[in-house]
Amino acid sequence: MKCRICNREAVEKYCELHEKAYRSIVQKYDDWKRAIDISWKEYLNEILKNPYTGSWAKEVAERLMKDGDR
Repeated sequence: MKCRICNREAVEKYCELHEKAYRSIVQKYDDWKRAIDISWKEYLNEILKNPYTGSWAKEVAERLMKDGDR
C-alpha cells in the first residue's frame, strides 16, 4: 500500500514520516480542544497558518482538509 500523500510505502494510511505527523496532529487536537474549544477544521487551519509547523504536518493537514477525515 502507498502513502496517500507521497506514494512511499505506507505504514497504515501514510508513510512512516507522514504517519508520525498524523498521529501528532490527532493527539494534540485534544489539548487544543480543551484549551480553546476549537473545531477540527479550525485546528487544521491553524496548523496550516503556523510558520513553525513542519512540512510533513502541513502536508497531512492539507490532506485531512481535502478528504474531510480525522
